[in-house]
Amino acid sequence: MLVSLKWLKDYVDVELTAEQLAQKLTMAGLEVEEIKNISPKFSGVVVAKILSVKPHPSADRLSLCDVSDGTEKYKIVCGAKNISGGNIVPLAKVGAVIPGGYTIKSAVLRGEKSEGMLCSEAELEIGDDESGIMQLPVNLKPGLPLEKALNIGDTVLDINVTPNRSDCLSMIGIAREVAAITGKKMRLPAVKIKEKAEDIKSLTSVKIIDSDLCPRYTARMIKNVKIASSPIWMKNRLEAAGLRSINNIVDVTNFVMLETGQPLHAFDFHFLEKGKIVVRKSRDNEEFISLDGKSRRLPADTLLICDGVKPVAIGGIMGGLNSEVKEDTQIILLESAYFNPSSIRRSSRFLAMSTDAAFRFERGIDPEGVVKALNRAAQLIADLAGGSICKNYIDEYPRKISTAKNIPLRLEQIHRIIGTEIKEKNVVRILIGIGMILKPKGKGVYLVTPPTCRVDITREIDLIEEIIRLYGYDRVPVTLPSVFMTEMEVIPRLEMEEKIRQLLVGSGFTEIVNYSFGTPLIADILSLPNNDERRNFISINNPLGEELSTMRTTMIHGLLDTAKKNANNGSYDLRIFEIGRVFFNRKKEELPEERNMLAGLITGKITDDFWNSNRNVNFYTLKGCLENIFYCLKINNCRYISTSNESFLHPGKACKILLAERQIGIAGEVHPDINEKFDFKNNIYIFEINMDILNTACRDSKILYHELSKFPSATRDAAFVVADLMEAEKMINIILEQKEDLLENVSIFDVYKGKGIPEGTKSMGLRFSYRAPDRTLTDAEVSAIHDRIVQKTVNVAGAKIR
Repeated sequence: MLVSLKWLKDYVDVELTAEQLAQKLTMAGLEVEEIKNISPKFSGVVVAKILSVKPHPSADRLSLCDVSDGTEKYKIVCGAKNISGGNIVPLAKVGAVIPGGYTIKSAVLRGEKSEGMLCSEAELEIGDDESGIMQLPVNLKPGLPLEKALNIGDTVLDINVTPNRSDCLSMIGIAREVAAITGKKMRLPAVKIKEKAEDIKSLTSVKIIDSDLCPRYTARMIKNVKIASSPIWMKNRLEAAGLRSINNIVDVTNFVMLETGQPLHAFDFHFLEKGKIVVRKSRDNEEFISLDGKSRRLPADTLLICDGVKPVAIGGIMGGLNSEVKEDTQIILLESAYFNPSSIRRSSRFLAMSTDAAFRFERGIDPEGVVKALNRAAQLIADLAGGSICKNYIDEYPRKISTAKNIPLRLEQIHRIIGTEIKEKNVVRILIGIGMILKPKGKGVYLVTPPTCRVDITREIDLIEEIIRLYGYDRVPVTLPSVFMTEMEVIPRLEMEEKIRQLLVGSGFTEIVNYSFGTPLIADILSLPNNDERRNFISINNPLGEELSTMRTTMIHGLLDTAKKNANNGSYDLRIFEIGRVFFNRKKEELPEERNMLAGLITGKITDDFWNSNRNVNFYTLKGCLENIFYCLKINNCRYISTSNESFLHPGKACKILLAERQIGIAGEVHPDINEKFDFKNNIYIFEINMDILNTACRDSKILYHELSKFPSATRDAAFVVADLMEAEKMINIILEQKEDLLENVSIFDVYKGKGIPEGTKSMGLRFSYRAPDRTLTDAEVSAIHDRIVQKTVNVAGAKIR
C-alpha cells in the first residue's frame, strides 16, 4: 500500500517526520518497507499568463505569444493550437531543465526570437496529455514555481499490509491507525449529495440471483456528465498511490477505492441493455471480454454483473469492454457492492486477474461502508464532471452480512497474555481510538464491538493483540520465564528408535522421511494379494491429488520410490532407512490402527569405488545389518524363515523374521517384476520390521550374566552332507537341543555344493567349541562329547559325515 503523506494529512494531522512515522507504524504491525521522496523532474518552470497570441509571419503552424511571469514579458514561439490570450500556462524560461535532461535556451525560429517554452503535461511528465499546452487554474499567481503552485512534491510510504488487515488498504484506514498511535483526531471527508427530482428507481433496477456470492449491491445514477481529464490534485494523489490517471469518472472510482478501501465501478448506462443490472453466476465456458481487451472463457460459478441480456463485468474483479466509460458517455451507473471474499479469490486466481479491486474484495471489505463510498464517489463525479445525481439510490441487501459484536474482554486475561499490567483507562483509550464500542459488564470485563471495517477481529485474543500493538511492544518489560525443572521421562520406544537410528547411521545408512500418505495404486505396484490387509487404505477427505489420497500401509513403496529418484540422479549405491508409521483401516473400529515401523533398503556396491572393490551387496549384507540391530538391542531369539510369501520379494531370496514364534518383519531381494516396474539396474534388498513388537521384546528381555571361565576352550569341526533344503538354523537347533553342558558354541563356517557332493544335497561345515568352567578339558573328554553330538545330529537330520 503506497501512502502519500500529503494525502494522509487530509484526514489526520501528522507532525512527525516520515522516518518517525514509519518507525511507529512498523512497531504497530504495519511494516514500512520503503520511504520514497517524489520530486518534479523539472526545474525553472514557472506559472505564466499569455497576454496575446499572433500568427507567425513565416510559418502557418506557429504562433507568436507574449507571456508574462508577473515581473517580465517574454516572446515565445509556440506550435500548439489550444492557447489564447488570458490562459494560465507553465513556462520553462531560459535555463530551465525539463525531463530528459533538456536545458531550455534562447532560440530563433523562422526569424522570430523565442525566450522559453510553453509546456504540455507530457513534456513535464506530470500527466499523459500531449495534445496541447497544459492549462492551469486561472487563480494561480504568475511567477510561482510550478512545483509549488501545483503542490507536486510528496513523500510516500510503502507499507506492507498483512492479509488480515484489509482495513488498512485505504487512506482512511491508515489515517485511523496514525490517529490511534499519535493521539490525534481523525477527520473524515464531508459528503453532501445534491439530488435531482428524477428517481433512480424509475430508470433502472437491480436483481441479485446468487446472494451467497453477492449479499449486497448498491447503485446510483449520475446524468449529464462530461468526460474530461481530472484536476491536478487528483492526478497527483493517484500517481503517488501507483495508479495512472484515465479520465475524471474512472479516476473518481479509483480515488474513492484508495480513500475508503471500497472498490467501485462505473458503467456507461447507454450500453446496459434493458436498463437493468442482474447479478448471477456464469455458465460453464461462458465468454467475456474484459476492459483489458482479452477474451476469456469463464468457469462455472464465476460471479457476473449482467444487464438484461449479457455480462458487463466480472463481479469484484474487472469491468467489461462493452460498457466502459468513453469520451461521449453522458449517463453513469455507479456500482458499490459487497462480494464473497472466497468467491473473488477463487475466480481471481483461476483467471489470473489480480486487480486492485480483487485484492481488496478477497480480503474482506467493510459491509457497512458500501453506501458511504457510493455517496462519496457520486458527489465527486458531480463536482468534477458536472453531472446531476438522481434521487435515491438502489440498495439490494437480501442476505445480511454478520459482523462481530459484544466480544467479552477480561482485563485479567490481558495481563495474563501480555505479561504486564496495562491500566484500565489505557485499555479503554486504545480501543475507543480505533473505533471500538465498549460496554462494561461487571468488574474488569467489557463487551467490545469492533467497527465493521475490522473484519479480522472476532475473538478476545484479537482485542488483546490490538491493545498490545498500540500500547507498544517495546513498553513490555523483559522478564525471564518461570521454569520448573522436572526429570525427563524416558519413553522406551523412542529410546529404542534412537539406538537403531545411531546404529544404522554408523553402518553407512542415511535416514529419510517420506510422506505418510500416498496413492492407492501402490497395492497394485507391489502386486499385493486381494485379501492382503495392506489394501485396507484410509482415504483422505481433501487430498492434494490422487497420488497423495490415502494413508500408507507399508513403507516399502516409499523406499523404492526414493531409490528410483536417486538412481535417476546417478546415485546407484544406496543405503537408506526410515522410521515411521503405517495406517490400517479397521472398519469396525472408530479410529484406524497405527503401527510404528522400521524399513530399510540397500543396493549397489558394498564399498566406495576408491577401495577397488567390485563386490555388490546381497541378501547376507542385509541380514547382517538386521543381526547388528538385534545384537545391539540384546535380542537373541530372532529367527529367519525362508518360507516368505511376499509378492514383491524374490522367491528363495527372502525370509520372514520371527521373534519368539511371532512374525515381526520381512527381508529379502525385491522381485524381478517389481525391479522392472521401477526400471532398476541393480538388485534391491529391503526389510520392514514392526517396531511395536520389537519394543515389547526389548522391554521384556532380561540380560543374564555368568562368570568368565579361566580355562581354555577346545574346538572341533565337522562337515555334514544334508538335503539342499536344510536350513542352517534348523541344523544348529538340532545340535543345541541336545543340551550338552560343555558345548559352549556352535557356528557354521562353510556351505559347499558342487564336485564330490551328490545332487540335491550340500555340505555344511560346523565348528564346535567346548569349555568347562572349572577345569581344562582333556582331548578324550572333548572327543567323546563331540562324537556323541555328531552321531545324534546325523540320526536326527538324516545327514552324512563328509
